[in-house]
Amino acid sequence: MLNNLRRQIILIAVTFLSLVPGSSTETIREKPDILFIMVDDLNDCVVPLDGQPHALTPTIGKLPERGMPFRNAHAPAPLCSPSRTALLTGLKPSTTGVYDNRPDWRDLDVFDAIPSLPKYFNDNGYSTLGAGKIFHAHTFEPEGLKGYNDLTAWDSFYPSVDRQLPEEMTPAVKPANGNPVATTFDWAALDIDDETMGDGKITTWITRHIAEKAGGPRFIAAGIYRPHLPWYTPSQYFDLYPVGSIKLPETISDDLDDVPSIATRPFLELTDKPPMAEHRWVADTGKWQDGVQAYLASVSFADAQVGRIMGALDAGGRVQNTIIVLISDHGFHLGEKERWRKDTLWEEATRIPFIIVAPGITTPASHTNRPVSLMDIYPTLAELAGLEAPPHVEGNSLVPLLEDGRAPWKHVALTTAGFRNHSVRDERYRYTRWSDGSEELYDHYNDPHEWKNLARTEALAGIKRELASKLPNTNAPPNR
Repeated sequence: MLNNLRRQIILIAVTFLSLVPGSSTETIREKPDILFIMVDDLNDCVVPLDGQPHALTPTIGKLPERGMPFRNAHAPAPLCSPSRTALLTGLKPSTTGVYDNRPDWRDLDVFDAIPSLPKYFNDNGYSTLGAGKIFHAHTFEPEGLKGYNDLTAWDSFYPSVDRQLPEEMTPAVKPANGNPVATTFDWAALDIDDETMGDGKITTWITRHIAEKAGGPRFIAAGIYRPHLPWYTPSQYFDLYPVGSIKLPETISDDLDDVPSIATRPFLELTDKPPMAEHRWVADTGKWQDGVQAYLASVSFADAQVGRIMGALDAGGRVQNTIIVLISDHGFHLGEKERWRKDTLWEEATRIPFIIVAPGITTPASHTNRPVSLMDIYPTLAELAGLEAPPHVEGNSLVPLLEDGRAPWKHVALTTAGFRNHSVRDERYRYTRWSDGSEELYDHYNDPHEWKNLARTEALAGIKRELASKLPNTNAPPNR
């Protein structure tokens, strides 16, 4: 009853906005447009998360002025494919057994008759347009960058529905840094313009379609690949960050002394190399600041592409009737916990930028600290569009928080990294239980860097039990 009433209120608000004198919306549409922007490997460096306070992201930094950032948002998995598969299908990794980048979700029985998010909107009268990395795209196909796109979901996709990324996603560059651990862990400033980059081509395609003013409701998805490795980025973005001005993440020398040994082993990526090996190479060669510079340059490049998209939306005549969602698929370490990349159950890998602008629903420049998950996108967008979410969806609608960021919220954010490895995040604590039974517990009010593992603190046994009760009951065996 309450959800039905809320949907009616949302539709009334959207219709009202289309009638407001001076509104840029030219026609009345019953359903709002949806602009869905996913930036790959983007961590908490952007405003208003401030993980790297000197990161220059003017577009993403201003987006909260239009709506609501979720300051305590987390990925369902700290790796591309399991996170994207989960948020786009509505099923948790622990439900499906998709824990790493290998299984193609389209071949698994658990997804039979399950509409993906774009497919769901397409089935409900939306024109669906997409470009770039939305579903997982990988590089180990001989014919180039392909992936696990939902071939049934899109009316149009760039570069094509079965090739998610342009063939020349990154200009060919001879590895610049001589990293013996992994050749993809590389960076270089390039003397090229944005349009030469694959992301530039993706953005051009998206902005052209956003500029089209006519037609019914549409779901437009833009998948920006940077700051995914390798960080080959136009030199103008490197110039924003002189190496001498780079501030390194705060670390302590004994950070890993109180964590379980399983937390320091490779458990997701297809590698047998110690996860700390890349950081040892960075530290030994004096390239830590250079690596952070390259990451931030790629972040600013991605922000510039978001800026082009937002500029097209503002000029296109439909902005007042458009729900905007901006997310990352997971976070990224820059040397914290002696790690780079993702693949951990610590805050740097799970926490993500997550912003929703819902005209008539969100209060501009509002925010919330309630713990939320990317799993909540599917039911939230369904409700905002006045639709019933499919019964299989495991997330929670965020509409109550969009209406009031301080509204009561009983939910936690769950992140799963491999079989039976889970981390639960509430508003104050992170609790992690590994498959071997070992545990971690961190108090973010007093220890935002997760430097002190409190799992053996007797006074917090009740907190630990409460968070442990939120762990999933289902642990599907890994699909390969």
